[in-house]
Amino acid sequence: MATVFKKSKMLTDTKFHYCPGCTHGIAHRLVAEALEELGCEGKTIGIAPVGCSVFAYNYFNCDMQQVAHGRAPAAATGAKRVHPDKVVFAYQGDGDLASIGTAEIVHAAARGENITVIFINNAIYGMTGGQMAPTTLLGQKTTTSQYGRTVPLNGNPIKVCEMLSTLDGPSYIARCSLADPASVLKAKKAIIKGFKNQLEGKGFTLIELLSTCPTNMGLTPLAALDYVKNDMSKIFPLGVFKDIDAIK
Repeated sequence: MATVFKKSKMLTDTKFHYCPGCTHGIAHRLVAEALEELGCEGKTIGIAPVGCSVFAYNYFNCDMQQVAHGRAPAAATGAKRVHPDKVVFAYQGDGDLASIGTAEIVHAAARGENITVIFINNAIYGMTGGQMAPTTLLGQKTTTSQYGRTVPLNGNPIKVCEMLSTLDGPSYIARCSLADPASVLKAKKAIIKGFKNQLEGKGFTLIELLSTCPTNMGLTPLAALDYVKNDMSKIFPLGVFKDIDAIK
């Protein structure tokens, strides 16, 4: 029987611990496939965050470093400067990147550090019990916004791509979705583009992936995908927010 699909060499044989319907697994596969297709096997360093993907170091078949909450861009900066010949990526969720790690991501982008950041946005804190995140939607109920997020009390959701694209340092900023097969294919192209820019020394790249958290959203896996597609994408529109290649 012909083999029509096989796991990327950039992933280990460790079984994912993620909840049913969580799209971290899809994101991991896309990152791994992109790295393999670009010939990065044996020369990649990944930075694992604090959050549901805290165990990412068990899944990616490359050198991985576990860092404190929010500090992935700082650690990635150090790794890349010490090993400029390596491909360095940080993998972060919305609480890790857009809350406690806001300073790190903004200044790494402003400096134009030649690293790639994979930003998983599921609009809620996953690992710690479903609290409101910086990207939680207005009206969205969480354990710390039980009547729904409001502007007077909680402010508006932070739009990371829009914010970072105003800086001079980034070379490529894009937001994609993991809500359906067509979106997944577009997400992979964006991730490949981000890594290509790094390989070509063009500077900081970030790819945001709108993702699900069925457990803390209180939805079935299918309903969570619909929520990403029909609700999250209205607040966080998909597209490329900065591409220095398109400017030339």
